[in-house]
Amino acid sequence: MYHPPMPLEVNMQDLTWRVLTPELMAEYLVLVEEGKAPPEAYYALSTQGYESLSMNMAELKRYITNVLAIIEYYREQDKETPAKKENKDE
Repeated sequence: MYHPPMPLEVNMQDLTWRVLTPELMAEYLVLVEEGKAPPEAYYALSTQGYESLSMNMAELKRYITNVLAIIEYYREQDKETPAKKENKDE
């Protein structure tokens, strides 16, 4: 039986987290107005949103782990044993 190769491993990109409190954001806005800071767009998550993101990532990890276990199980089941090979040769 043909077993297609497993896909390439996931190659995650590095990222930097910044926690912007209201005080830090106010300081940043002053620096932007003075031209001393690059204008950047920031994306924010609430505490609940961050928890949801974390739980979603854990759910993806669980799903991938389970799928890989199923694939490994069927690959092991499909390996030829010496008895099966002898029967084919006859």
